Amino acid sequence: MALSSMTGFARTSGTSGPYAWSWELRSVNAKGLDLRVRLPSGWDAIDAPLRARAAEAFSRGNLNATLTVERQGVAPTVRINEAVLNAVLESIHRLTGRIEATAPRLDGILALKGVIDVIDQDETEDERRAAEAAVVLGFGDAVIALGEMRRHEGAALGRVLNERLGEIATLAARANDAPGRKAEAIKARLIEQIATLVAASERLDPDRLHQEAILMASKADIREELDRLNAHVSQARQMIGAGGAVGRRLDFLSQELNRESNTLCAKSNDIELTNIGLELKTVVEQFREQVQNLE
Repeated sequence: MALSSMTGFARTSGTSGPYAWSWELRSVNAKGLDLRVRLPSGWDAIDAPLRARAAEAFSRGNLNATLTVERQGVAPTVRINEAVLNAVLESIHRLTGRIEATAPRLDGILALKGVIDVIDQDETEDERRAAEAAVVLGFGDAVIALGEMRRHEGAALGRVLNERLGEIATLAARANDAPGRKAEAIKARLIEQIATLVAASERLDPDRLHQEAILMASKADIREELDRLNAHVSQARQMIGAGGAVGRRLDFLSQELNRESNTLCAKSNDIELTNIGLELKTVVEQFREQVQNLE
């Protein structure tokens, strides 16, 4: 299964009888699946199947879907509002002879507000149901197109993430081979630290001195951090290779990679190891930022 990004765009359009419709879908990052559908007035009946279709295709992402519908090729119907017309004629009759004025013309009467209504031809139930079905199918096509774009972006993200993982592995190897990790270098630093500790107190308890020496020795080596870094890199590569909705798990791994990088910096008593640790933190942060785009 391929990786999928959470960002993408798709547009579809079509016609059904007198209806012309178009869908526009936009997707961005989100912790879960958040679908926001904008429908024209009177089209709320299709909301439920749209949400079900989106949930089948995507597990994460902030998805905005906008539907535009126009009714075309429908001849307008002119209707005379008899009640309004009768009220106007009755008023004209009452005023005749009371006011000196020319007789009203037919076009003037018809131009009065409310006398004539121009309306579109009533839609049939079959036309509306067919249009709704076509619009739902069009949404499905837009979802497919959006999914293809998200997978295309996901493939590109996968290549970037593998590059970052390669850099992390290289830095871990450099840290493992650094002169500061050699037994002689670690022993020399321990001797120097213990001498400083002894000089700080003439009455230092031997047991306490032994405990402090053990603590210093445990902090002097970064073997555990390097092993965990390599294990996390291997696991991340497996997830990326397997594909699917692995964004959340990779985000957790990025946090673990960052924790090991921080510990490596904290335990390092060597300038080269410190610099490597800082580089690691930078690359891990770049990895984490890219992971945020994955479904």
